[in-house]
Amino acid sequence: MNDTRSPGTPTIGQVALIGLFVTALVTAQVTASKVLAFDLPFSLPVTGSTLVLPGAALAYALTFLASDCYAELYGRRAAQVVVNVAFGMNFVLLALVWSTIAAPAAGSSVDPATFRTVLASSTNIVIASMLAYLVSQNWDVIVFHKIRDATDGRALWLRNIGSTATSQLLDTVIFVTVGFLIAPKLLGFGTALPDDVILQLLVGQYVFKVFVALIDTPFAYAIVAFLRNREGHDAPNATLSRDPSE
Repeated sequence: MNDTRSPGTPTIGQVALIGLFVTALVTAQVTASKVLAFDLPFSLPVTGSTLVLPGAALAYALTFLASDCYAELYGRRAAQVVVNVAFGMNFVLLALVWSTIAAPAAGSSVDPATFRTVLASSTNIVIASMLAYLVSQNWDVIVFHKIRDATDGRALWLRNIGSTATSQLLDTVIFVTVGFLIAPKLLGFGTALPDDVILQLLVGQYVFKVFVALIDTPFAYAIVAFLRNREGHDAPNATLSRDPSE
């Protein structure tokens, strides 16, 4: 197939995966302050028969699916660029949130105090997320490629699950302790949660993230296969044949 794009033009796959990554990341930042509770038909350590997790759990789990697919298709360096640029966008999110809080409100709008209470709590979440994100997403990309090197490019399922399971453990510990315990005490936005709830959030979020990592593996295979087949034939700018060591 003839390709009329100029060199360096991003492929549809690249744009779609980056779009999924950024959309899921921003959604996670503004929904995390709501604590969710799901009844389980069985009991877990610490949490019992209720799975407690932040509202951002599903959205944030999708960022790891997107980054793993991107790393598989376009290489480690390209994936780390996406991860680190998106990290900087958190500062943009904070600036936009606080400029909106500070701006004067029309009489018919949402009560400014309520608006501030809801959105200001996202500051704790963004700070915690930035710390967790910077560590866990870069760890995810590094481990993904270490496993890829060790398996000579085989077993996508192993590097998808292995990299996500370890990076999500780091992410969960940093995110929950900073966002729901340390930041509220230091910054005064929202209320620090009791220690027992913190433990429930740690277990609940990690269990949920590992579960998502297991069930999203077929989707990772499908996305990679589709884009490799499509772009491998008609997108010479897609680096699908990179050296796995990159």
